[in-house]
Amino acid sequence: MRISAKGEYAVKAMLDLALHYGKGLIPIQDIAERQAIPQRYLEQVLLLLKRAGFLQSKRGSAGGYHLMRPPQEISVGAVLRAMEGSLEQAGAGRRPGKRSASDHGSDLEELWGEISAAVSGVVDHISFGDLCRRAEQRRSALRPMYHI
Repeated sequence: MRISAKGEYAVKAMLDLALHYGKGLIPIQDIAERQAIPQRYLEQVLLLLKRAGFLQSKRGSAGGYHLMRPPQEISVGAVLRAMEGSLEQAGAGRRPGKRSASDHGSDLEELWGEISAAVSGVVDHISFGDLCRRAEQRRSALRPMYHI
């Protein structure tokens, strides 16, 4: 499975918004800076996420973005599909239905189907709430036990 920059940036932006869920509108500049995403490109990604029903926004100096639903109700798979379309591109750049002259029928179709199902199974069962918990656990593990 190949994930484009657009897909990666969408997941990063959604995670950032999930980590700040319930804290009001998050300015695009803050997301871009924290996630190291070019702001002009992030604007396009956030617009697509908004059109897909994941985000709500407000314009102006006090504006920004926030999630339409709680992070635990949004799967990584749903966001990737909104950005990438089908996730069935697991065949190392191979397009479904396209065969070369050396192809012996559909010898590998079953394998590509299994890989696709495995990828979908993972991303569809991981929510942004799950990713937030993982991020918090990682951060707490990095904190020193004793403060001097």
